[in-house]
Amino acid sequence: MAVSLRVPEDVKKRIARLAQRRNTTPHALMLEAINEKLQSEEARTAFHAEASRRLKGMKRTGMAIPAGEVFEYLEARGEGRGAARPKARKLA
Repeated sequence: MAVSLRVPEDVKKRIARLAQRRNTTPHALMLEAINEKLQSEEARTAFHAEASRRLKGMKRTGMAIPAGEVFEYLEARGEGRGAARPKARKLA
């Protein structure tokens, strides 16, 4: 499948300069950029699908961890303090 992109002249010049600095071709640089964007969007889609799946499970079971406990745990871990992982429980 052949694809044609209409790239504005100023963008073409920027691509050419960057490709030259990286010792590659403008074509290779554009393919790399497109691939990176696709990977990013696919990861975002997978993240949202997983979040949706987990939310459905939480609603179905009623099991959850209060956000405050999660934040306290993450803060402690980020500061290098030992912290027990919070446990899910039925919330009212």
